Amino acid sequence: MDYFEIEGGTPLNGTVSVFAAKNAVLPIIAASILASEGTTILRNIPDTADVRTMLSVVRQLGANIEFDKKSHKISIDATDINSCEAPYELVKRMRASFLVMGPLLARFGTAKVSQPGGCAIGARPIDQHIRGFANLGAKITEKHGYTIARAKKLAGNILHFDRPTHTGTENIIMSAVLAEGTTVIINAAQDPEVVDLCNFLRKMGAKIKGAGTSRITIEGTTSLHGVKHFPIGDRLEAGTYLFAALATGGKVKIEGCIPEYLSVVLFKLEAMGAKITEGKNYIELRAPRRPKCVEIITDPYPGFPTDLQAMAMAVLCISEGTGVIWERIFESRFLHVMELQRLGANITILGDRATVIGVDKLEGASVMASDIRAGAGLLIAALSARGKSRISRVYHIDRGYQRIEEKLVCLGAKIERKSE
Repeated sequence: MDYFEIEGGTPLNGTVSVFAAKNAVLPIIAASILASEGTTILRNIPDTADVRTMLSVVRQLGANIEFDKKSHKISIDATDINSCEAPYELVKRMRASFLVMGPLLARFGTAKVSQPGGCAIGARPIDQHIRGFANLGAKITEKHGYTIARAKKLAGNILHFDRPTHTGTENIIMSAVLAEGTTVIINAAQDPEVVDLCNFLRKMGAKIKGAGTSRITIEGTTSLHGVKHFPIGDRLEAGTYLFAALATGGKVKIEGCIPEYLSVVLFKLEAMGAKITEGKNYIELRAPRRPKCVEIITDPYPGFPTDLQAMAMAVLCISEGTGVIWERIFESRFLHVMELQRLGANITILGDRATVIGVDKLEGASVMASDIRAGAGLLIAALSARGKSRISRVYHIDRGYQRIEEKLVCLGAKIERKSE
């Protein structure tokens, strides 16, 4: 099992590029199932555990897949898919695997998918997915931990989500693109990754309007085909490096990301004292001598991303004053707090609120990652701490970042991956 050994206290400086967004790539890989002819080619794809898992799921269904890890290019030929069952052994690894249900149901009229697993960050029910499929005419049953959906032909309908859900929105969009008639999703997720999926589907021949708003309209068509696509840059990877630069007092330029997608994050970074420079596809951050504490409230896009909450908390731990984080998305997303306290952080939890009193310096210690983003938050804290730290269970981090330590070393960090 790999772990990171980190000597903290070195400012990060330099330029780093981000890969395609994990949360865009995974649904796009699932959507490739919809292509009854042609080959889908995706570029700038990170070689992460989650990407490999999704490719394994689609390959298990019968798709022909090639992943050139050197050029970061994936080719998917879904023409001869011969199975509509996504097994537990694969789906248990990652919640996003459930995204194959919509495409399978739309193209073949049947889908059997294991109920999903993934990070232990709180309840993430699939009830809105299931209700959406049913409203499009599918008959849903559950048996031995599997969700089974069948429909001779899906029919368009008006769907209302109780709350915005990006995977739910994506799954219903993918099921509706081949349905008869028109489907309207009310209270749809507005995430940039949802927009990117819709752009990909439109290239394939789908008819979608309103992506990026709370109301998305899909007019069903008869077939879709493979296409070439360059997914958007990963705003969460970019945000991770921005907070790392702020925590270590450095100056970092992140290329390959769209600043607009991080607007509320950049606002908070500036409030913490950072100087931000934006370009068309880059963000540059110059850190102050010491960050200032702020209040952060996580919310669905365009609010502050819950996936950057742990990184922001790591910076608040060494900031001047008292900061507050309200976690309004997941009820169990403070698992990293106890590990930050091992590093010397002063944090108090009350319900969905974390109060952080900044300390002058964190001290190196042995800590453990509990999920992708918590691990990245601990990594940032360790980079800013005095002395050596050890982060175990880095396989969680590897799910969302390709060899993150290599990019950090290029920025000057003293970090090494080792194996127990």
